[in-house]
Amino acid sequence: MADEAPPPQALSGGERLAAFRRAEELVRRRPLEALKTLRPLLDSDADKPSVQLLAGRAYFHSAQLNRAERALSRVVELDPSDHYARFVLGRTLQRLGRWAEALAQLRMATAMNPIPEYQDALGQVSARVALNRED
Repeated sequence: MADEAPPPQALSGGERLAAFRRAEELVRRRPLEALKTLRPLLDSDADKPSVQLLAGRAYFHSAQLNRAERALSRVVELDPSDHYARFVLGRTLQRLGRWAEALAQLRMATAMNPIPEYQDALGQVSARVALNRED
């Protein structure tokens, strides 16, 4: 149809890598800009865990939590051993108030890689789940 926009131009391998690196630099400071930079990769490389993880982080940092959950769940589906994806998914579920689901992901992340950041998050969510049980 004449009204449809043409498909985005395919990026070369070097252009895709440059876009990914630029989005990585922006993800914490300017997550919306990171998502804009990442858009061509989300179109062309949607099944790459690294692209979905970076998108999930940008969605998380821009408080687009449902989108973050979808992207991070996709990473876990593609690579169940990705402890960092499970950690960020757990934090996303925590922010959504889905404590039991957050606890499950944070337990898995901590079991895979028991670093202090994961252990702290697990402790916070465990305490909240315990408080909710008392109510």
